[in-house]
Amino acid sequence: MTSSSAVDTQFARFPFECAMVLCYRRSIVGAWGNVDEIYPLASVTKVIGAVGAWVAISRDQMSLDDPAGPEGSTIRHLLAHASGLAFDSDAVLSLPGTRRIYSNRGIEVMGDYLELSTGYGIEEWLETQVLEPLGMASTFVEGSIAHAGRGSARDVATLACELAAPTLVDAQLAGQACAPVFPDLDGVLPGYGRQTPNPFGLGVEVRGTKNPHWTSHHASPRTVGHFGQAGSFIYSDPDHDIQAAFVGTKPFNSYHRSIWPELNDAVYEWLGEAD
Repeated sequence: MTSSSAVDTQFARFPFECAMVLCYRRSIVGAWGNVDEIYPLASVTKVIGAVGAWVAISRDQMSLDDPAGPEGSTIRHLLAHASGLAFDSDAVLSLPGTRRIYSNRGIEVMGDYLELSTGYGIEEWLETQVLEPLGMASTFVEGSIAHAGRGSARDVATLACELAAPTLVDAQLAGQACAPVFPDLDGVLPGYGRQTPNPFGLGVEVRGTKNPHWTSHHASPRTVGHFGQAGSFIYSDPDHDIQAAFVGTKPFNSYHRSIWPELNDAVYEWLGEAD
C-alpha cells in the first residue's frame, strides 16, 4: 500500500464536520473525524430497511412476489424503485417495471407491508432484527424507513461489511438483492442526473456504468450501496473487497458532488486496488 496522505488531503477539503470509516477485506483500516458521533443518514436509511426486508423474506414472512403498491406492483418493484410511484406521494407515474422512478414513498409502502407481514412495528423490527444483531448500537430509525435514520460512521461501516459478507440472510438471497433488478431500466439518479441504464438491486443502488457517480471510477460495476441527501454514503465493492461509510453535518451539495469521487479514487489508490 502507498501512504494514506492522499485520502487525508481529500477528506480535509470538506469545510464542515464529517466522519468516514474505511474497511478493507471487512476490517477497519482507516478512520477520519469523530466516527462515533451520530449524524443524519437520510437515504442511507434505505439500506437498513432493505436488510430488514431481506430478513423477513428469508424467513418466509413475505415474498418478493407479494402484491404491494400500485396495481401490478410487487415488493420486488417497490424495493427496486420500479413500482411507478412518485418520489414522495401515492401518484402513479408509470406502469410497474417500465421506469426507474426513485421513490421514498415506494420504500415506505414496502415498510407498511413489512409491518403487516411480521406483526412488528417497523422501528421495532429494524432494531431487533437488524441493528441489534449487527451491534449497531448508535443507529436509530425513528420515522420514515426511507430517510429518517441517524447513526455513526462506525455503525454504517458495520452495515457495509454486512453487505460484503452477509450474516443475517443466506448468500443466495443477498446475491439476488445486490444484483440489478429490472436491469435495463433508465431513470434519474438524484443529484447526478439521468442514467442509462440506472441499475438498482432490492433496496440498494448498484453502481453499474453510471457516469457521473459518487463512487470511485475504479469501483467495480458490482459495487452496491447508497448515498443520502444528508451528505452520507455507504458502499461495498465485492471485487476489490472495500467497504466505506461517510456521514456529516451538511446536506448533499457541490462539495460532496465534487469531492466524493476524488476521495474514493484516493481510497482505491491507497489500498492498491486502482485499475
